[in-house]
Amino acid sequence: MNKLTEYLQSHDLSEIHPSKIAKILKEFDDEEFTQALTLVPKDLLGDVALALPDRLFDDLVESLSVDEISHAVTELESDDQAEFMQELTELDEEKAFEVFQTLHEDDQKEIRRLHNYDESEAGSHMQFELFTAYKDEIVTDVIKRFARLRKENTIENVQNLFIKNKDNRLEYAVGLDDLLIFDFTKTVKENIDTSDESFEPIFAKDTDPIKDVVHTFEEYDLSVLAIVNDYGVLLGRITSDDIYDIINEHATEQMYNLAGVDDEAEEDDEIFLAGKKRAVWLLFNLLTAVIASAVIGIFSETLQNMVALAVLMPIVASMGGNAGTQTLTVVVRQLALGDISTGDAKRTIKKEVTISLLNGVFFAIIVGIIATIWYDKGMLGVVIALSMLINLFMAGIFGASVPLILKRLDIDPAIGSTVILTTVTDVVGFFSFLALATYILF
Repeated sequence: MNKLTEYLQSHDLSEIHPSKIAKILKEFDDEEFTQALTLVPKDLLGDVALALPDRLFDDLVESLSVDEISHAVTELESDDQAEFMQELTELDEEKAFEVFQTLHEDDQKEIRRLHNYDESEAGSHMQFELFTAYKDEIVTDVIKRFARLRKENTIENVQNLFIKNKDNRLEYAVGLDDLLIFDFTKTVKENIDTSDESFEPIFAKDTDPIKDVVHTFEEYDLSVLAIVNDYGVLLGRITSDDIYDIINEHATEQMYNLAGVDDEAEEDDEIFLAGKKRAVWLLFNLLTAVIASAVIGIFSETLQNMVALAVLMPIVASMGGNAGTQTLTVVVRQLALGDISTGDAKRTIKKEVTISLLNGVFFAIIVGIIATIWYDKGMLGVVIALSMLINLFMAGIFGASVPLILKRLDIDPAIGSTVILTTVTDVVGFFSFLALATYILF
């Protein structure tokens, strides 16, 4: 028995956050993992499963019976139920169908409703559990009902009371701290009308892009957001913990895409699938490398006449590639955060090109001096300095414009940007350096 197992056995796991339990489970090998699962309270298995990486989620559900999985799903909130069933379906469609059939009719209905939304829509990320009241209810009755629901564990993580009319349209949003200072003998509406505070709700529609919802959370520093349909009918809510997950997933996806890696394939244990996805991007890189080599081939005679050119040539391409990657990373991230608007393209390109030019001048002088001293050829220093300046200038232009163009075409800016940028900086770097050398030195 190792220390991790001893820890699990010596603590009341029902009092430990599911994420911490999941973190402990990650440390076990396959055999120990299955044994450790028996120590996890059945009510927490669903939350623990969703906190595990895909490979361990698969191991967890494979070690449980249909009834055990069904119980775990029942203990989850509606949005987590939908996510769990989606992952289970992708793993084992037959087992997912069996589990689904054992769920309560209300749970089935909610899961279907959430699965009807596209993953990019706000509705797919909302949960139906929320605290609501009608505007003509007495505050005392509202508070008593809230206390009862919390004791029954029907709702949790509540920050706002959503007020609706008889048609279930959202009209107000009241924080629990404000609710407690209301006059308990009056209706909710009477309290709102006599208050100096504004209770106008911030909300999103169920069909809004989830990326817009993320920006709304960031803009207003929200902990929860109401979700309504086109008619203003209150459907559910999205909480900040779900937004954090979405932000992390999107950031991971961007990092993978910038490296030419598929995030879904990398999270899977299938080596062939991950290798296949990587090979596609490596093939693109190979093609760009052939193009760059072809440019070098045009000036093969120039290279044969001066070996120093072959030694210095990679410096120009490398500096251009690194400068372009800096620009590319900044622009892609700012686009993801919504810091660059549609009409902001010119300002962004101008800023990044200016930075690249300033760095180009600085490093052109340094490299020019080094090349002159190294090979005792003043004009060789001029050649590499001019080439460095040209390549960093182009790196700034393409590093900023490529993501903006892809965004305009409704393509993820992270996808393909690196390949395009690498091609430009390599080709421009080699061509400018060798062409200037041919014209100036020979």
